[in-house]
Amino acid sequence: MAAANGAAMPGRRMAAWLAAACVLATSAAGWSAGALAQPRGKAGAKAAPVYVSYTTREGDTLYDIAERYMADRTDWALLSRLNHVPAPRRMPAGLVLRLPAERLRQDQDTARVVATSGPAEHAFGTAPYLPLKTGETLAEGDRIRTGPNGFATLELPDGSYVTVAQDGELNIDKLRHTVLTGVGDRIFDLRRGEVESQVTHAKRRDDRFQIRSPSVVAGVRGTRFRVDYDGTTQTTAVAVLDGAVGVDPASRGGQSTAPAQGVPLQASEQLVKASFGSVTRSGSSVGSPVELLAAPALAKPARVQDGKTVTFDVKPAEHAVGYRLQISHDADQLDLVRDQRVNAPHAEFGDLPDGMYFVRIASTDSHGLDGLPSVYAFERRQLGLDASGAQRPGSRDYEFRWFVSHSNVPTRFRFVLAKTADLSHPVIDRTDLSGGELVVSDLPAGVYYWTIVAEQFENGRFYEKTGPVRSFTLAR
Repeated sequence: MAAANGAAMPGRRMAAWLAAACVLATSAAGWSAGALAQPRGKAGAKAAPVYVSYTTREGDTLYDIAERYMADRTDWALLSRLNHVPAPRRMPAGLVLRLPAERLRQDQDTARVVATSGPAEHAFGTAPYLPLKTGETLAEGDRIRTGPNGFATLELPDGSYVTVAQDGELNIDKLRHTVLTGVGDRIFDLRRGEVESQVTHAKRRDDRFQIRSPSVVAGVRGTRFRVDYDGTTQTTAVAVLDGAVGVDPASRGGQSTAPAQGVPLQASEQLVKASFGSVTRSGSSVGSPVELLAAPALAKPARVQDGKTVTFDVKPAEHAVGYRLQISHDADQLDLVRDQRVNAPHAEFGDLPDGMYFVRIASTDSHGLDGLPSVYAFERRQLGLDASGAQRPGSRDYEFRWFVSHSNVPTRFRFVLAKTADLSHPVIDRTDLSGGELVVSDLPAGVYYWTIVAEQFENGRFYEKTGPVRSFTLAR
């Protein structure tokens, strides 16, 4: 060991240091989290002190190490006592030091808002809520709140995503990393509603990602899952779409049971794997895993949504007591714009601006768990078609008029007139009309049925809209 005046370490002690360095050093990062640390026990158990080894580099001092990697720069004294090393100005490279994990410096990270829609707000601490905008950054202490058809998605530094669904409330409890080891600690407090997470697979044993509700703590190492807390029934539903989630009660005997960093998922009260979910009531044991319902199918998935309202029909699924449909700008459902639950396999969303969208559908079981989803792309292109018909006064001529939206697009019209409502045997069938009117003369008296069909071709796609079948009676 080098003395304060820079004298060389006695050979025997130096050899011992270097031998330890060969065993414990990590050549790339200069630290090792597992060589000196003992495995941690189950959540709630008293854990032994955990240490991280650090291998010195040329020119290191305890002062430098404490300033770079410890919670307080004065922790050099703690390192000196723990490692039985004086505080020289410089130490030779290759010495292995023990650093207490609980005293390691942690720097805060930020989350970037990548998508918002509808009423979405945020506040820091006890400050009032302000509108949440795409591009903003959030950190520990920030709170997110959404209203009806309000959504917000955050991107974390490691590429994970957290989406707050409508009528939700989520607090960022921890969002930080340990400077020396790079270990991430991300804890979110779900107070109301649902949050869906797409978590990048953890690279280090001590990486932690948890969603905590008043009922459960859901922790993952890398997966896609949903956590939904219902304050009325005080129940939390966890649904795992990919990977596995460790689920523990939020507390037991008034004490938190949230797993500490480094505790494996297998140590949780329940390990919920992909395609399974669980429902837990506050104060109760974690619900047993339940297999999620299979993904349902959408009827007429290729249909262009051209009506005044956007509607979908789902093929009825076995054991489903309802369905959930979500509309997003992207296939991963990060940029949500609509979310609806229905009891029947039919949903109406009202008006929606023209554009390309994705709809995700899932069956809901008797436990209230949404099953595995199906995702379909669809186009919203409202094509309005209005028509009218009236007999010209003093004649037997009948005049028909119509017009369409998207009138700037070349349109061809088809006019069909028949004696029956199914139009199966038309009296007139004109397919070559380009204008917006037609006069029919010398019709025999009787009851007639008619419709108009608009056809447009734009951006390489063909669009067709058929108006309702109307009827009129021509007197003798």
